[in-house]
Amino acid sequence: MQVTETLNQGLKRGYRFTLPAAELAAEVDRQLAEAQPQIEMKGFRKGKVPMALLKKTYGQRVMGDAMQKSIDDAINAHMAEGNVRPATQPKVEMENGEGWTEGDDVVVNVSYELLPEIPETDLSGVELERLTVEPEESAVTEALENLAKNAQDFEDRAEGEAAQSGDQVTIDFKGMVDGEAFEGGTAEGYPLVLGSGSFIPGFEEQLIGAKAGDEINVNVTFPEDYGAPHLKGKAAVFETKVHAVKSPKAAEIDDELAKRFGAESLEALKTQISDRLGAEYKGAARALVKRALLDRLDELVSFELPESLVEAEAAQIAHQLWHEEHPEEHGHNHGAIEPTEEHKKLAERRVRLGLLLADVGQKAEITVSDQEMTQAVLNQARNFPGQERAFFEFIQQNEAARQQLRAPIFEDKVVDHIVAGAKVTERAVSKEELEKALESLDEI
Repeated sequence: MQVTETLNQGLKRGYRFTLPAAELAAEVDRQLAEAQPQIEMKGFRKGKVPMALLKKTYGQRVMGDAMQKSIDDAINAHMAEGNVRPATQPKVEMENGEGWTEGDDVVVNVSYELLPEIPETDLSGVELERLTVEPEESAVTEALENLAKNAQDFEDRAEGEAAQSGDQVTIDFKGMVDGEAFEGGTAEGYPLVLGSGSFIPGFEEQLIGAKAGDEINVNVTFPEDYGAPHLKGKAAVFETKVHAVKSPKAAEIDDELAKRFGAESLEALKTQISDRLGAEYKGAARALVKRALLDRLDELVSFELPESLVEAEAAQIAHQLWHEEHPEEHGHNHGAIEPTEEHKKLAERRVRLGLLLADVGQKAEITVSDQEMTQAVLNQARNFPGQERAFFEFIQQNEAARQQLRAPIFEDKVVDHIVAGAKVTERAVSKEELEKALESLDEI
């Protein structure tokens, strides 16, 4: 196999691989000879079929396999000898493919981009600030009040008192369309919270002001997108009787409330809430530190980027943002989406930081353990209730999916490694200051 360099520009490389016809023929003969002992043909014993007949019968089929193997072996040898690290899968094109006939040399053009050499950079001098927030008593109290509200009960209003939004009314109802009752439109003793939006639009509003004992005809129109086709857009009357009107009553903040949420006592629940808030504040502070670190690395380190990686990343960014701007479009039949200069600039940052973090992680021998991967799979599987087994099997069989789970874990471990060696100062702030810092982060 003869190899000639055709392109050497920046990270781009190109080579012409020429496989002489004689070498290809020798490879065909080798493969046929290897298979000959196992081949049976009419009129010949197993392993005794003449080579000439094998060539006539199987030569064309073996020729394609031999050609592919020779080219693959040559490219792999080229990569190994030069310790080549391509940024993406090399592009392979047969130069004389259309006019090639048996007896001709095979000429293949191979092109790729190299991964860049990452410059050595001392990251120990990076200066970062970590915001710290201690959970305040007021925040714990607010969380307790929200829990009590979510655990609310209802108590009877005074006799003759009218229902308000947020009240619970106990009702019987019978739905009629064109004077006929319809399936699923009847219930007795149904507890309905007014303003919950659990019934057809317009139903709950007509019960505000109702009193126990009232009989009301509720007039509504089923939405055009209603689940039952025979009711879409239909006008309906619900003959409704109100049995009880109850006002919401927040649960008492006491040991009983704590037990409803799995704590032994109110003090234990307060401790759990404080710990949870502390963890949330630390997570938010970590996000700020990570963003500050990435910004600093983007300023500190510069190197040439593979155009193919940047173009692919820009296309992905443009596609993702387009779907965020058009949430009604769930498919991909929307034509080409051209990346803007802003998309390309963001893509360059992502590719640069991704390559830098990968290099730092490799040199620091950072890996993602099996236990960490299992936990990541478990976390993702929760998003597919009832289909967890199918999700596990998908992950096991799909290397790209596994890589998608592994990449953010690896990135976070590398970030933690760099932060651990950087100059980090801490500054105590209020919850409001932390929230404001997070809001400004989202705006960037």
